[in-house]
Amino acid sequence: MSDLATVDDIITLKRALTASEQERAHALLPAVSAILRDKAKRAGKDLDSMISTGELSVETVTSVVADIVMRELNVPASEEAATQVSQSALGYTLNYSPLSPGGGLFIKRAELERLGLRRQQVRNRELI
Repeated sequence: MSDLATVDDIITLKRALTASEQERAHALLPAVSAILRDKAKRAGKDLDSMISTGELSVETVTSVVADIVMRELNVPASEEAATQVSQSALGYTLNYSPLSPGGGLFIKRAELERLGLRRQQVRNRELI
């Protein structure tokens, strides 16, 4: 299966990439594409079919993939993305909250919603 976006798409939608960023993007694109297809399959949908039938636009998918890849590119390969980092000096304190504990690609709920792969659930609780 083909990638859901290209390096040229990322450059067009986001910004120019250095040579090393382009190499990382080439490596990330198949992974991101596969993960999104797997998430769609688990949601009972076929991402490629959704695109081909027009249920989902190619532009939306390309934009989501570009967002995910850029988020990864903005974090140096030797570091892990964080949602919060705080430091102190003489008290020797460092607090670090990883974006994706254990590493790996992080896909936001909003991105899954844009792809129609996440629906709001209504839960009914019975009070005893």
